[in-house]
Amino acid sequence: MTVPAGLLIAIEGVDGAGKSTFQRLLAARLRREGWSVGRWREPTDRRLGERAQKAGPSRPWTAAMFFTLDRLRARPRLESTLRRFDIVLSDRSFYSTLAYQGSALPRADREALPAIQRRVTVPPTLVFYLRLPTDVALHRVHRRGGKRAPLERRRTLDRVSRAYDRLATGRDWLVLDGRRPTEELVERAAARLRPRRPRRARGQGRR
Repeated sequence: MTVPAGLLIAIEGVDGAGKSTFQRLLAARLRREGWSVGRWREPTDRRLGERAQKAGPSRPWTAAMFFTLDRLRARPRLESTLRRFDIVLSDRSFYSTLAYQGSALPRADREALPAIQRRVTVPPTLVFYLRLPTDVALHRVHRRGGKRAPLERRRTLDRVSRAYDRLATGRDWLVLDGRRPTEELVERAAARLRPRRPRRARGQGRR
């Protein structure tokens, strides 16, 4: 008997939005409520991610294709992970590519990019978008220390935020104010997921 795939939930937002912390706390919350929860992170291949980051500022299509290749190569493992868990929380998804690289492309390329992404990977069931003003995002990035990534610049993050806002009009997006306490955001996300709890017997997956 084929095991139904679990829900794939993408966590999106600009750098500094708090995606990793939100993912960790939401996973803990859902496990307490009886879900089996897997965690996923993009890019899955660090080397492809680094090459995409370097190409991003001047060659957004090339950067997008590096991320696309990463998703294509990782798809079998993602599908396997979805079969093992009720829900998989992904820190970023192809929507990051649409927002970061897609928003820097000419119109024709920008319009072609979503269909390519949907062919190479599993589209998320829901997206939790941690919306954050650019000033706050840059302050958080600065607080982390270290050298800024090439895309962690005001003009870039302004452009990316506008792209995310356009994407977030879809019915499968939940927009969360990233300035609010993470625990509050986790509660809102968990409430959105409760009606979708699978009514099937599943053993607890491994993290």
